[in-house]
Amino acid sequence: MHALLSLFLVSVSVGLSNFAGAIGIGLSGINTRTRIRVGLAFGFFEAFMPVVGLLLGSAVSGFFGHYGKYVGAAVLILTGAYTIVQARATEVEQKARMPRSLRMQSLLVLALALSIDNLAVGFALAVYHIDIVLAAIVFGVVSILMSLFGLELGHRAGKRVEAWSEEIGGGVLILVGVAIGAGVLG
Repeated sequence: MHALLSLFLVSVSVGLSNFAGAIGIGLSGINTRTRIRVGLAFGFFEAFMPVVGLLLGSAVSGFFGHYGKYVGAAVLILTGAYTIVQARATEVEQKARMPRSLRMQSLLVLALALSIDNLAVGFALAVYHIDIVLAAIVFGVVSILMSLFGLELGHRAGKRVEAWSEEIGGGVLILVGVAIGAGVLG
């Protein structure tokens, strides 16, 4: 149960970067086709990258032995801190705004860039022997839902929510990493 809760919390926290990106896309105007393309692209990469990380992490988890839990927690904490630093260093409008005509190539590059942190998260979660299929489904579904919500929010509300979503995501990653390291989760 704790592993599933950890998986869900982590998927929400890393999904916040997609949420922010989707808000930026929503600000430029959206239609049904854009909603489907963004949801599928973001969901695919959010599901695919943790699987790659889980596979890599599973391959080396035996190397870390009983310290694996702490290595995984440290990776989550460092990923969260990096997310916060990057969000502070880059203006949200500059990284999330897309041109009015959203080309598929631009969308795929954005989706890949927003899911890089999932590689490290998947690596960290491998220590807990989480089912890869379950992880991919949870990450993908959460990402699609957050992306669609972000598109709508961006379309309707504007820039207020977008500004802090990545910092919140980084903070949640740090908290989950600390909780795993302390033995509360995982």
